[in-house]
Amino acid sequence: MLILDDSTSAVDTATDARIREALRTVIPGTTKIIIAQRISSVQDADRILVLDSGKISGFDTHENLLKSNAIYREIYEAQTKGGGDFDHEQTGE
Repeated sequence: MLILDDSTSAVDTATDARIREALRTVIPGTTKIIIAQRISSVQDADRILVLDSGKISGFDTHENLLKSNAIYREIYEAQTKGGGDFDHEQTGE
């Protein structure tokens, strides 16, 4: 079992993607628990646990959480529509 606590928060999204690919291909049979604030770091996970003020707000796949969990959807939209990752250029939308 591998537990990563916000381990990719200080890297750009391209490096984050390379780390996730390595975790998927180098140690595929290992259980991984990833604690992250960046949606892209966890969106391919089997299950995502969403916490709100220390309470469970949702537990499902990325696709299902986008449909059913307002907190997850709000974070996702903020991160993908120009207000998210520090290494992405802001757009004037």
